[in-house]
Amino acid sequence: MAKVTEHGVPGHHEVDAHSNHSGHDKHAGHDPEMFRRKFWLSLLLTLPIVATSEMVMDWFGYELDFPGISWVGPVLGTFVFLYGGWPFLVGGIREVRDRVPGMMLLISMAITVAYVASLATSVGLFDLDFWWELAALVTIMLLGHWQEMKAIGQAQGALAALAALLPDDADRVTDDGIETIPVAELGIGDVVLVRSGSRVPADGQIVDGAAELDESMITGESRPVSRAIGDRVVAGTVATDSAIRVRVDAVGDDTALAGIQRLVAQAQESSGRAQVLADRFAAMLFYIATTVALITFIAWWAFGTLNEAVVRTVTVLVIACPHALGLAIPLVIALSTAVAAKSGILVKDRLALERMRTVQAVLFDKTGTLTKGEHVVTGVAGDGIDEDAVLRIAGAVEADSEHPLARAIVTAADQRGGRAKAAEFKSLTGRGVQAVIDGTTYAVGGPALLRELAATVPDSLRDHAEEWSNRGAAVLHLLRDDVVIAAIALEDEVRPEAREAVQQLRAAGIAKLVMITGDAEPVARAVAADLGLDEVFAEVLPADKDKAVSELQARGFTVAMVGDGVNDAPALARADVGIAIGAGTDVAIESAGVVLASSDPRGVTGVIRLSKASYRKMTQNLAWAAGYNVVALPLAAGVLAWAGITLSPAIGAVLMSASTIVVAANAQLLRRLHLNQGGSR
Repeated sequence: MAKVTEHGVPGHHEVDAHSNHSGHDKHAGHDPEMFRRKFWLSLLLTLPIVATSEMVMDWFGYELDFPGISWVGPVLGTFVFLYGGWPFLVGGIREVRDRVPGMMLLISMAITVAYVASLATSVGLFDLDFWWELAALVTIMLLGHWQEMKAIGQAQGALAALAALLPDDADRVTDDGIETIPVAELGIGDVVLVRSGSRVPADGQIVDGAAELDESMITGESRPVSRAIGDRVVAGTVATDSAIRVRVDAVGDDTALAGIQRLVAQAQESSGRAQVLADRFAAMLFYIATTVALITFIAWWAFGTLNEAVVRTVTVLVIACPHALGLAIPLVIALSTAVAAKSGILVKDRLALERMRTVQAVLFDKTGTLTKGEHVVTGVAGDGIDEDAVLRIAGAVEADSEHPLARAIVTAADQRGGRAKAAEFKSLTGRGVQAVIDGTTYAVGGPALLRELAATVPDSLRDHAEEWSNRGAAVLHLLRDDVVIAAIALEDEVRPEAREAVQQLRAAGIAKLVMITGDAEPVARAVAADLGLDEVFAEVLPADKDKAVSELQARGFTVAMVGDGVNDAPALARADVGIAIGAGTDVAIESAGVVLASSDPRGVTGVIRLSKASYRKMTQNLAWAAGYNVVALPLAAGVLAWAGITLSPAIGAVLMSASTIVVAANAQLLRRLHLNQGGSR
């Protein structure tokens, strides 16, 4: 499988799913496999310790007696303490050294007190058989940490999954044929053959062939998209139906896939307000727990026995471990960013995602966001000639032109039955184009061409042309021997998914949907009316787009800005939440807190849904973890001992681990969240 390349892109063997835990760094350097091994061996050693405990034998009414039975607890218990408890002891020392007391220090204090008390009992200084509880405590702690690390590892598997999209090898096209080389050896300018069913090894442009590409792993869009000569393709996507040749223009860290990996890792490392709250609470809990443990020890020693004082103290230290609290937020962060990445939503800034649930107004840039930035034919009218014939002739005249409006007319002609044969093509700079069809001279152009030829527009066409112009369309005329015979309207095509995005945002409770553009007022209002938007900022200079954001904020709205261009960057940065369209520029993406890997504006609703769901899970987990400690600590201290209700250290460990499992299981429910574009789930 893919390895780390010389450009620094990790392959899926090399992605360390445990080197970064989204702020949950108590386990730096740990992995589930280590905890799994330690758990099973500690469990095997704990069983004979429990079975030979006098307390357990009394409970179940059986007897065991064999030479050396009194040494089973001390010998095996010492091994469990040193072998199984080692990660906690090291973690506790690290927290002391870093002056950030927390979970590991509490655990290490608990098992150390238990071990010292048990050892003292074995040499006759105490009358407290504590070995089985110590072994059970360490074993249960290992089980809880194993499951915790496994859950975090699964969430961070998003990075490994992204790395796995890269193939190991690439088929490079050379003068001598096709050679198979490692992906790491590809360079800019190389041409690679991507066979049907294979993954694209690097970003580039198609130079030969056409294919349907599955881009779902990058954009979240489930349907394959058509790509042909001149179109860009990105590493990791799959050519589903035929082979293509691609000229590489980005490798290593410069590829879109590597950028997505960086964004996912950045999001999983970032902290939000909830994480800061959890960290503070965990630190505070250490001081509360040690204070309660000290008071418990003194009180029980003064009014009870030393044995009972040690038992109660150890139980307090165990049950107060902020294990669930330490896991509450990081696991939600890791899972939410992984779920989002699968749907083509890349979270750069956790605070931006948290704010998204409070957004009241969404401000869309028009070109490239709500529209495709490409003109299409939206109206055809002829004077004594039908629409299909107009397009057949105009398409032939424009066939050799590279102008965007010309390409739109050619495309429309091809879709409506094809083009006539034209000859003697001539470009009329700044005015239009001209060609000869069947011996007759035809021309296509705008107002400048009409003025030059002193041509007049027939009454039958004038009304159409004025209506189109009033709504912002570009109007071209078809002339035959300098006489106007037809008019064609061309407009920036509104994305079909933009209407659905507007509907979804209204259903999500967004109060204000606004569009901003540098286009003329009629153009802007036509698009806004088509989509059903509430307000339009038209004819806005690039430098002034952020002022529109400020104006909305001054009205009391929490604003999300959605854009893709360089001139959107200040507005994206000014907004409460900046959402960049992933197909846009690097500057726009760098200025945003959330990136949509595709150009589908429906992803904005997915961001809102993710924000609300992840915040809900965070608050639920924090409430559970904090509430558990509020109830469990007094019980561990023995405040209800007068009523016969007490907790042993082993039971405390079970409850602590159960609390962790509840938090982890609740966070895992995020996997059921669907952020599919176009879906309402």
